[in-house]
Amino acid sequence: MIAFIKGKVDSYGADYVVVDCHDTGWYISYPHPERLHLNAEVKIYTYLHYTDMDISLYGFESQEEKDLFMRLISVKGLGPKTAMNMLARADSSKIIEAVETGNVTVLKSMPGIGAKTASQIVLDLKGKLVHYETKTAANAKQYSDEINDTIDALKNLGYKPGELNSVANYLSENPGLKTEEYLKMALKYLMKAKLGG
Repeated sequence: MIAFIKGKVDSYGADYVVVDCHDTGWYISYPHPERLHLNAEVKIYTYLHYTDMDISLYGFESQEEKDLFMRLISVKGLGPKTAMNMLARADSSKIIEAVETGNVTVLKSMPGIGAKTASQIVLDLKGKLVHYETKTAANAKQYSDEINDTIDALKNLGYKPGELNSVANYLSENPGLKTEEYLKMALKYLMKAKLGG
């Protein structure tokens, strides 16, 4: 099993990323290519799926997202491609909320999910995703009020959640600053990432 791959983003498309790791290009199916930047350093958590007909590598932004994916593909009739499409369409928190509240309508709105599969997801997973949700909430609260305020400001400027996760980690390496100082740092960081620097 390949647990994760670290390297630089060589290229990416609508549903994949190629990561250059020690001069080897790893083609990874990925739900959030819009959050990537060419030549940026990334750590992608992976799952290797193989059958007699195919070998595929699926990638995730976090271990928690990978855990949710593993739960989804444990559901009868739900394959890795469909699970990946679900993660691409909706935030993990939205999927968990739909499962925990038994909201079949939300699940059916996702690509490749019919009424039968949606019901099966709720039947198999309801009550089993709470640990993931709690862990995600704990991660969101690990930053100072100033950093959280900075992230909120960046959201209002139109930045995407995937970009802001790495920003929060970066800012947390410089504790004790004011919100205005964090905001300046964050904007410089995002500009550098966009330029691939």
